Amino acid sequence: LAAHWDTRPFADKDENPAAKFDGANDGASGVAVLLEIARALQAGQPPAVGVDIIFFDGEDWGHDTETWEKIGKGKPANFPLPPGLDSWWCLGSQHWSKNKHKPNYSAYYGILLDMVGAKNSHFFKEGVSMQYAPAVTNKIWKTASQLGYSSLFVNREVAGITDDHKYVNEIGKIPMVDIVHYHPALGFFGDYHHRTKDNLELISPETLEAVGRVLLAVIYSEE
Repeated sequence: LAAHWDTRPFADKDENPAAKFDGANDGASGVAVLLEIARALQAGQPPAVGVDIIFFDGEDWGHDTETWEKIGKGKPANFPLPPGLDSWWCLGSQHWSKNKHKPNYSAYYGILLDMVGAKNSHFFKEGVSMQYAPAVTNKIWKTASQLGYSSLFVNREVAGITDDHKYVNEIGKIPMVDIVHYHPALGFFGDYHHRTKDNLELISPETLEAVGRVLLAVIYSEE
């Protein structure tokens, strides 16, 4: 299980692009669910399979020329990528996928949480997840439907996005699914994305609970 715990260091989609913001959904929500998952696993019956939890750093540091000029940092060319990295996005997962914490580490599969706490969220079957881990993706969405969360976990495939799971799949060779709030019809992650309105007022306890219950059900279904 994974999430990124960093928050983008500037609200570059805001009127004041250099402003800081809380990142209550984009960063903190996935971390919050996984911390509660850890507490539940510790307090309850041990599952039949081992569960590892990893929090990636540097997921939201990505930039382009427009972003960096807006915040007064110059152009990205002035900040070349360090050796061994393919993108300024998802820095932690890129590094971990190439330098795992244990030699020869692997897992049956992974589940990534990103922006999983907003009101009126919808989670679609994201393209990279369906490319590398279709069986796991379908299992998660089927479980959500059985628990009564089909309006939240929408049974529809959408285009892939760049997120931490991309590098865990491609480099780490672990099939990983991304549960992420993304609106395919509008082509964006929500009007709070990388803006100062990404704060606690955005968060729905019901959404967080639903995601947590689905994950626990999936974990305990494994034999």
